[in-house]
Amino acid sequence: MKKMPALLLLFTTLLPVPCGLAQTQAELRELAKEQDEKQDELINLEKEMARAMQWTTGTIFRRIYGDDFEGILPTGQVMDKANWIASIENSGIKYSSFVVSDIRVRMFQDTAVVTCLWSSRGTQGSRQFSRQWRVTHVYVYGQRGWKTVASQETLLPG
Repeated sequence: MKKMPALLLLFTTLLPVPCGLAQTQAELRELAKEQDEKQDELINLEKEMARAMQWTTGTIFRRIYGDDFEGILPTGQVMDKANWIASIENSGIKYSSFVVSDIRVRMFQDTAVVTCLWSSRGTQGSRQFSRQWRVTHVYVYGQRGWKTVASQETLLPG
């Protein structure tokens, strides 16, 4: 019985390692660099979305939201891409500031989950407001770059 582990060890050390499995340090550094670039791109997209929210323009959302996008507002309302953009452009809100912070990116091959904190101040009609909410965006990387396929917003108390 003691011969079996020894034989197994002998065969596994003598078997050739497939060339596709071995990666050089240079290849690993290149993969890490690509990962960092993708994360930076996602962080920049989040910042662009915050600017678009402040200026109530839907241009970036038309570009990066997938055609099958589905977003959930803090009220629980589900919106598709067209309704989301219309709600931004026709909200009647005037933001004095709209800041995105605490951006966290988690990568899963060609999918990324980005969470962040949105903080805004402004007026709606004659009423002033200050809000913070947590936002989660799900991105998928394809031929045309990152596309947002889902969004979830949670309004924070206060």
